[in-house]
Amino acid sequence: MSSVPPSAASLRGAVDLSSLVNRPAPGAPAPQAAGAPAAPGAPVSLPSLVIEGTDAAFSAFIELSNTVPVIVVVGASYNEPSTQLDTILRALTAEYAGRFVLVRVEADANPQLSQAFQAQTLPTVAAVVGGRPIGLFAGVHPADQVRDVIEQVLELAAQQGVTGVAVADDASDSAAAEPVEAPLPPHHAEAYDAIARGDFDEAIREYETAIKQDPRDSLAVAGLAQVSLLARLKDKTQAEIRNDAAARPGDLEPQLLVADLDLSGGHVEDAFDRLLTLFPTLDQAGKNTVRARLIELFEVVGIDDPRVVKARARLTGLLY
Repeated sequence: MSSVPPSAASLRGAVDLSSLVNRPAPGAPAPQAAGAPAAPGAPVSLPSLVIEGTDAAFSAFIELSNTVPVIVVVGASYNEPSTQLDTILRALTAEYAGRFVLVRVEADANPQLSQAFQAQTLPTVAAVVGGRPIGLFAGVHPADQVRDVIEQVLELAAQQGVTGVAVADDASDSAAAEPVEAPLPPHHAEAYDAIARGDFDEAIREYETAIKQDPRDSLAVAGLAQVSLLARLKDKTQAEIRNDAAARPGDLEPQLLVADLDLSGGHVEDAFDRLLTLFPTLDQAGKNTVRARLIELFEVVGIDDPRVVKARARLTGLLY
């Protein structure tokens, strides 16, 4: 892929799931993948193609990955980027009709999985193929980019003979029994749809409208910050961004864009440090620009995140 992550060509790898293998899972439902691995292309029966993953029951998914690729997303129900990506991943799971299984992990309730998958930014996405975990990307990206990464995961899985197909048991009954989620506010729903088709400008307009209608809409504020970040990085490569910043060290805009890139790749502290180190060297207009960008990036990461709390304190010290 030529664009900013996600890209399977820049896997973060080195995820340690050893502490979660063969753990007991008292009272927790899990997919049954016992016995010999299924033959290539053979179906494997599961309760659903979208399953909740927990610290206690994750070993079953590691075993399942010997038959069907598993895509894992670590997120939070209160986190706007997580819910945006969840919409995209659920749609792709249905589109691929069992060629992979989606495992959703609630970060706060499953700290061991969050740590194992290095979920420093929510949401964080990884794959497990043949028992081997593979780091993929963090944050929200357009559906076509996420589809490209899934295609690369499936290609890797095929090379390893992991080509089973998951089939949901009693799909209609399961769908009927699934809790009905509250509908999204209209402008949030329109923004989600726009993000899914890669129209970030339209998503920005929808979030801005939501904020005008309710300035206290914190989810819209966070969503606007996230999609604005995506819009700034759209159609730019990592090499282009970093080379431009190196060629123009005295220009503010390229440095801001590198910070965006770092944060989108999960290097949150590097992004904050770059801007906070630059801040004292700028004139008042430049300081105002950096302060506004930092506040926006704080929303992307989450205002309660310890790294945000630390960076905000540092910014306050520089301001006063």
